[in-house]
Amino acid sequence: MRMTRRETLKAGMASAAGLWLADRVGAPLRAAGASGRAKAVIQIWMWGGPCHIDTFDPKPDAGYDYCGPLAKAIPTNADGIQIGELLPLLAKQADKYSIIRSMTHGINAHETASYAVQTGRNPGDRLVYPGAGAIVSLLRGYGAGYSGLIPPYIVLTELQGRFSESGFLGPRYAPFATAGDPAQTPFAVQGVITPGITEERQRSRRDLLRALNTLGDAVKGSASLEAFAKAEDQAYELILGESGKVFDLAQETDDMRERYGRNTFGQSCLAARRLVERGVPYITINYKGWDTHKQHFQIMRQRLPQFDKGFAALLQDLSERGLLESTIVWWGGEFGRTPRVQWEAPWNGGRGHWGSAFSTVLAGGGFKGGHVVGASDARGEEVKDGPVSPANVIGSIFAQLGLDLDAKLPNPDGLDLRIAPAAPGGAPEAGPLKEIM
Repeated sequence: MRMTRRETLKAGMASAAGLWLADRVGAPLRAAGASGRAKAVIQIWMWGGPCHIDTFDPKPDAGYDYCGPLAKAIPTNADGIQIGELLPLLAKQADKYSIIRSMTHGINAHETASYAVQTGRNPGDRLVYPGAGAIVSLLRGYGAGYSGLIPPYIVLTELQGRFSESGFLGPRYAPFATAGDPAQTPFAVQGVITPGITEERQRSRRDLLRALNTLGDAVKGSASLEAFAKAEDQAYELILGESGKVFDLAQETDDMRERYGRNTFGQSCLAARRLVERGVPYITINYKGWDTHKQHFQIMRQRLPQFDKGFAALLQDLSERGLLESTIVWWGGEFGRTPRVQWEAPWNGGRGHWGSAFSTVLAGGGFKGGHVVGASDARGEEVKDGPVSPANVIGSIFAQLGLDLDAKLPNPDGLDLRIAPAAPGGAPEAGPLKEIM
């Protein structure tokens, strides 16, 4: 059945409002912790798994079979720290971030590794735990004083589909994925921007809808109709009001947009900064393209300069605006890549999955800059010193946010679960990274 434009508009508003405003009807949160230095998290998720050797754990002495043509390490503005040669802009910002070079979980499959890194839990449990973003949405979202129309957990621009980010917490705490491309004008955020439809036409559609709303006038005092009318007003505030303009990157200067890079990742970083300014507590940038089984070095020469520019601009911009101290920037993927290059067919110069040793970067939100935590061995194959698990990272992020790590995590089975994930082996403490806190 073909819908008219008016029916499409009404259905779209109802679904958008229902999804975006669902948290407003949730039960009050009972598990908020003490105030922390950090108020927001920007998670840069390197979808597919970035190579630690080519980024933040270079091994220039390992030889061609490990480094390929990217055999140089470059100094940074932090004494004694070197990073990959294709990251010169980030080298100038190293005083703002710390590198964890001893991440490990030993998992080499995308789905289970993604789950482990983003939840801090071991895969295989009968429960599907929520990711860090969903827990922040629970503890810092609508049930805990957040009042913005923009949802408290945003993904730029598409969900991974590796696992359910909200886990057993359910869809109320799932992220809102913007869709669209922030490098395009306009940034076609689903439910907010419709390409080809002017603001004037949207206003005329709203006026037409109101003129046709005879049922609402006839049935005064209906709680359900009043709730729908409120949702309609809020949906149009997102479409036509100030709230939705957070996604209008045309409000930024050309110089600022160039500074981040006129590509999807760079403009996603710029959008993330704007969302932090609006008080959104958790933003994930899902940055695709790092599963480099083939043509690894060709892809690195194209992608790493884009990544370098966008990430460096984000750190500098947050710092200049006084936002870095209150914003955690968490970089990483589900694992690293095989340290030894797979020159043989059919890979012909690719890198596979590697969960034994990889890197993570933490910046802002009270985390110290200019530090290195742990170490991998001379070839980046195994952890040499100070192994760090995903539970350590997530527990540290939660601590910097001021969350109560001992707060109970509501779950359908009524189990005695804590907000902070346990360290490997069932140890009761996730082990915050005190050397950088």
